[in-house]
Amino acid sequence: MKNLIASLPNHIREALQIADNTTLNPYNKDIRQVLITGLGGSGIGGSIVAELVSDTCAVPVKVNKDYHLPAFVNENTLVIASSYSGNTEETLAAMEEAIKRGAEVALITSGGKALELAKANNYNHIVVPGGNPPRSMLGYSLTLQFVVLNHYGLIPNYRETLEKAADLLDAEQADIKTQSEALAHKMQHHIPAIYVVDGFEGVAIRLRQQLNENSKMLCWHAVVPEMNHNELVGWSGGDDNIYALFMRNELDYERNQKRIEINKGIISQHTKNMSEVWSKGSSPIENAMYLIHFGDWLSYYLSELNQVDIMDIKAIDHLKSELAKF
Repeated sequence: MKNLIASLPNHIREALQIADNTTLNPYNKDIRQVLITGLGGSGIGGSIVAELVSDTCAVPVKVNKDYHLPAFVNENTLVIASSYSGNTEETLAAMEEAIKRGAEVALITSGGKALELAKANNYNHIVVPGGNPPRSMLGYSLTLQFVVLNHYGLIPNYRETLEKAADLLDAEQADIKTQSEALAHKMQHHIPAIYVVDGFEGVAIRLRQQLNENSKMLCWHAVVPEMNHNELVGWSGGDDNIYALFMRNELDYERNQKRIEINKGIISQHTKNMSEVWSKGSSPIENAMYLIHFGDWLSYYLSELNQVDIMDIKAIDHLKSELAKF
């Protein structure tokens, strides 16, 4: 896992090369909305991309994490299915439903039943390297979702921005590792509360999921300004067992910046454990990738401190084996 985390910049570059070597079918449908369907490590890329393209995409982009599709999905919907293994049962069910409704389907996978389904129906598909934990392959799925959206004429070509993000991670990786390791020592034995501004919730979800799977820790996340209308009051029941972490960007809206400063003052009355991480980069994509990389390393160092097996997902494997009985 350590090597896979370190390889995120190269995964972004390799995904762009895979796209260059993949021929996608032309499209002739009037795409009026996009649905990205996928779960867990395969699905988090959709949550992040949907937010990052909200200012440039010509149509709404929604995310689905279930067996079934929303009622709006029809022949004018682009359904991007993301299943690293190609055998995620919820995503397979959603693909089959999309086919029945006549949607335009595109798939990102390493193989499995989903790839067979895409080939049988002549759907666009992009194949990524297999054999690794899905959560470690975010660089591929996230990058290729930008590629697919661009292929369908829905967003600009973000290739240069993604390449700059990869270069940024290479340049900052040593510092990211140093800072995240130091934060891990502070955060150990606490329950993390992760805060971001609206538009970066996917980044917070990514960190929460990495702490769950890699570090074997429970935690939660919330978004400013929404949490100012509810959760902030809940901090009256907070204590020093909780560690508040604000993940911030210089590009964040100024009113939200002010909110965070006020939030810090209120929360500090209930816990002495608080930190903030500022991203680097000149675009939201660079900011997001910086914070994602920081969070991945944080989860790694916490797994070391917690003395847990970072690769162990026995609980998920047990769930799948039980479901297979029905």
